[in-house]
Amino acid sequence: MTGVAQNMRSSSRHSSGADSPLPNLAVRSLATLAVLYGFLALLLIAAVELGFISSLGALIFGVITAAAQYLVAPWILDITLRFAYRCRWVSKEELPEHLRIFVERVCAAQHLSFPHFCVIDDGAPQAFTYGHHPGNARVILSRGTHELLTKDELEAVVGHELGHICHWDMVVMTIAQLVPLVAYSIYKAAMRMSEESKKSRSASFVVGAGAYFVFVLSQLVVLWFSRLREYYADQFAAEATGQPAALASALVKIGYGLVSGGQGYGESDKEPGLRRQRAVSGALGALNIFDRKSSLGLVVSTAGPTGSADRSAERVKDALQWDLWNPWALYYEIQSTHPLVAKRLKRLEQLSCAAGQPPFVSFDRQQPESYWDEFVVDLIVLTLPKVGFLIGLGFMMALSFGAPFAANVFGYPLALAGFGAIIKTGMQYHRSTVRASHIADLLSEVKVSPVRTSFVAVTGTVIGRGVPGLIWSEDFVLRDESGIIFLDYRQPLPLWDFFFGLLKAGSYTGVRVEVHGWYRRAPVPYVEIASIRDLASGVERKCYTGIVRRACALGLFAAGVGLSCL
Repeated sequence: MTGVAQNMRSSSRHSSGADSPLPNLAVRSLATLAVLYGFLALLLIAAVELGFISSLGALIFGVITAAAQYLVAPWILDITLRFAYRCRWVSKEELPEHLRIFVERVCAAQHLSFPHFCVIDDGAPQAFTYGHHPGNARVILSRGTHELLTKDELEAVVGHELGHICHWDMVVMTIAQLVPLVAYSIYKAAMRMSEESKKSRSASFVVGAGAYFVFVLSQLVVLWFSRLREYYADQFAAEATGQPAALASALVKIGYGLVSGGQGYGESDKEPGLRRQRAVSGALGALNIFDRKSSLGLVVSTAGPTGSADRSAERVKDALQWDLWNPWALYYEIQSTHPLVAKRLKRLEQLSCAAGQPPFVSFDRQQPESYWDEFVVDLIVLTLPKVGFLIGLGFMMALSFGAPFAANVFGYPLALAGFGAIIKTGMQYHRSTVRASHIADLLSEVKVSPVRTSFVAVTGTVIGRGVPGLIWSEDFVLRDESGIIFLDYRQPLPLWDFFFGLLKAGSYTGVRVEVHGWYRRAPVPYVEIASIRDLASGVERKCYTGIVRRACALGLFAAGVGLSCL
């Protein structure tokens, strides 16, 4: 216990010598909450002064909303895990001995209660924590974290979650998230009132506009605040383990996934029954190790004939390129609860150097060109249907001004929107020559986005669901000899996806498949499935979303042209 505390204090002193030391977390938290609640106070004052709500009503509304979210959310997550996921709660004696000892020492040093642990029976890596307060915190780990990480890396990941617990993040983030929640509720109430009462329409509009502005601004502040707290949780893990490089390696495995082996993954890949048995008998939304949208089980193996240390480092750098060079990465980070993996690795590199240790990886590549031109083109293509509709609408209004009504003018916005949709879907769902690829090679592509895609063929073994352990998750995590990637199974109707996930998706676990689809990055690298074929049985399933979207675009264009020609 004393050794851990001394190690953490020593690491804190070393980290203060890093290039950009983190300021005091308590000061940052109080300052951010003060700004957020300043926004909310101004909004409530304006609402009271305009007679929109009483001061007592404003106070009661805020308190009830905060209390309900704080009290109910962890219990809802408990119920969801119990009935919707393949998981079980484990005692601390069932954890791996090294992990139990590590958690006990950190908890003793930080005066924390030993958290409750739950294991999700799924090969895709996942880790998160939640709870009302540090005294009843829960730490959730998937089987994949145990199978894919070394002992040091597993301790670092759990240390990251303990950092969230020690910093009271589940409470602080609940308080912060209250501001956009209340602002949005006031906005909706104002819009309803403006529709119901002509007398209070002007006041309702002012309050509603102000509430929506506060909602958007406070939401961005909360997301920034969440990303900031991730850096503190990373630093806590680095100090608790004394090995910043161990957390960096774990982040690469889970977030990009460059793995050099784990704790015996190979044999379990061949024997799903053994894998499940070991998960049950073996060891092992809220505040994830990664944002759910940004990390859905990506692991690239650096083992094998090309798995030298130099090659491993190069593959990590390959994966970092998109985060550091492509403008889409910044676009998605602004909307994310977590920083880009590359930025977290650079911070951990600083901590390693400050502690006198070699960093896991140092990104030393020079950007060969600017990627803003591709980003601008992608944005234009992405918005073409809406822009076309607005241009057509303006054209329609110009033709109709001062002239007798003619139904054919409605064809212009439809035709231009359809034309834009044809270009957009043609770029997203092109069927160029299929390119057989290893997963590791896909990560090195920088010129890829939600619009700019590659039509690829990948072959490997399904190791888990897209949402680890969720019984109706229709997506997959695929492993080939070079790595792991997320597969997006998407049909035109969401209900179709739901029933496939509930009734059929589970049968693919442990099955070797060949997948044709569109490789994208948004920001997580993934392949949207066009077809998935079981190599043993030869049974093939197809996804029709691309076909339906292209058909709808053509139909919209044809309808617009036909209507305009009447």
